[in-house]
Amino acid sequence: MSPALAQREIALAAVALLAAIVSLALTSHGSSAKTRGLIQPITLQGGQWRTSLAGASPARYGRRTNCDIVIEPGTIGVGSSVLPCGVKLYFAYGSSPQILTQVIEHRPVPPGRTFELTPRLAEKLGIDGVQKVRWVFAGTTPG
Repeated sequence: MSPALAQREIALAAVALLAAIVSLALTSHGSSAKTRGLIQPITLQGGQWRTSLAGASPARYGRRTNCDIVIEPGTIGVGSSVLPCGVKLYFAYGSSPQILTQVIEHRPVPPGRTFELTPRLAEKLGIDGVQKVRWVFAGTTPG
């Protein structure tokens, strides 16, 4: 066996060993995985929920958003021009319960609004037109 071939085999073995170590590190879930809870609201800036204007526009059912979600009559989600696809949020309005949802479309929203709600989410919150809603980022319970 030539020295160059031996060096190559040693380098490939080292890369394979490194890949195995990295994959084990990424997939090991210490004991906290067993105690992890449901997604809970987390608050920023001293525990304050944020208040923003939001409203629903007529939905174009059957359309696929740029977050790869097909809008259907039961779809619950929000559009945002700032937050990326998939960000999980809690919304509340008036005495409605907190509703967990996510950003399902990243695009400009009508002027003056922070979020565009799906008709189903607006219905669940009891919103008619454009209203001030409370929202907060969702996070996981510390394990």
